[in-house]
Amino acid sequence: MGYGDLIIRSYDAQIDRFGVEDLERRCEVAELGDELVGVIQGSIKRVTVHKPTEDLAKVGYVLGLRVAPVHRRKGIGSSLVRKLEEWFISNDVDYAYMATEKDNEASVKLFLGKLGFVKFRTPTILVHPVNNRMFRTPANVEIAKLKVEEAENLYKKFMASTEFFPYDIGNILRNKLSLGTWVAYPRGDDLRGVIGLNGEVVLPKSWAMLSVWNSGEVFKLRLGKAPLSCLIYTESSKLIEKYLPCFKLPSIPDFYNPFGFYFMYGVHKEGPLSGKMVRTLCKYVHNMARRSNKDCKVIVTEVGGNDSLRIHIPHWKLLSCPEDLWCIKPLKNEKKKTLHELTKIPPTIALFVDPREV
Repeated sequence: MGYGDLIIRSYDAQIDRFGVEDLERRCEVAELGDELVGVIQGSIKRVTVHKPTEDLAKVGYVLGLRVAPVHRRKGIGSSLVRKLEEWFISNDVDYAYMATEKDNEASVKLFLGKLGFVKFRTPTILVHPVNNRMFRTPANVEIAKLKVEEAENLYKKFMASTEFFPYDIGNILRNKLSLGTWVAYPRGDDLRGVIGLNGEVVLPKSWAMLSVWNSGEVFKLRLGKAPLSCLIYTESSKLIEKYLPCFKLPSIPDFYNPFGFYFMYGVHKEGPLSGKMVRTLCKYVHNMARRSNKDCKVIVTEVGGNDSLRIHIPHWKLLSCPEDLWCIKPLKNEKKKTLHELTKIPPTIALFVDPREV
């Protein structure tokens, strides 16, 4: 292929950690090093799929594909993916899947055009900046933090049939990066039904829940190239907030230096007033980030493209992505026969996005 013998091996934390971090930096600034030219990551889990009659599927998630800029278009990326697929197959994985930006032409061409993946879902990524001001939460809404066991029971009861709901939801909720699960309901209603004491589930007419993951503890974000309009608005909003606070225009945080973010996952609502409960929980998470984490500059969540949740989640269109792209590929012959049906059936309303894969 023009680049000598390519060696693909398993990651060794003691040997490769700094080399991989350096590769990440070099990919951003297009510099060439002598050690690593590419890296890929993958994870395996059991999840629900769209067909209710199927058992849980074992899926392998492709993430973290990086190739040094000067070594691209030499087949290194496809070699890494195929090697990861071999590992998936050896672990009895049913489907491989990945997520990318719809406008990432190189990634779309590689996975859809060359590696046999097909379009599966187009979720919506919603982003809201953590502003200097605290949000007011309605006085007639109660917010309570659930115990892990309570949250796990609720998720299994109300979201277990949603697409890509993870079988090991308990491990996610108990992870050190998971900050907790909160439920909102009208003040005066009985919370005992929500948490299901004594196995009884008598729920309020309206309620909502979500969990929060501190993604900033794993990696940082930074805004690279930005449109001129974004730069102008960022600076002008800071001036307006400083000198004309009466306008109450929130300024955009400093996105040009590395920053962390919170990811809201497992967002679910029930009842006629549940939209208000969702908005209240989002405001609560914003205030929580504002008080306790100076490094957190945005709140992020991802919902199904047809999910009505998105109209209740505060977000800025300037920062959000209306269509993320999920692609899928069957790794077993019997799964290949059902792939067409799986991708053609309209998506369910809800979609569970695993925070470990963000």
